[in-house]
Amino acid sequence: MGNRITDVGKMKRRPGVGNRMRIFDGVKHAKLGTEKNPAVVSVQTESRYKEVTAVFEEKGWKYRIELEPDKPEDISDLTRLLNLPKPRIVEKKVGRNEPCPCGSGRKHKNCCMNKDEQQHP
Repeated sequence: MGNRITDVGKMKRRPGVGNRMRIFDGVKHAKLGTEKNPAVVSVQTESRYKEVTAVFEEKGWKYRIELEPDKPEDISDLTRLLNLPKPRIVEKKVGRNEPCPCGSGRKHKNCCMNKDEQQHP
């Protein structure tokens, strides 16, 4: 298969092409703690059952709790809901033709750009 314009559609659908194209597998994943994807928790004691239920009710999350005394406690979904990942703040990169952040008044490409590339290869 060459890289002709007619082959572009075939290249996208071919497995093992790498990260060029992410193919939607047809399964939508609902947000955890909703009606379609309730949090599943298993606890060992009745008192822990009431404690975990109170947390879910307070936050308004949908849940399913299993009381299983002979299995180890699994509250990973509750932990995931309580400790949501915070969005990452990305530093803005300095463009080639923007003034250099060192304050020299020169363009970045003529001042510190080469120094930055040597420090961060």
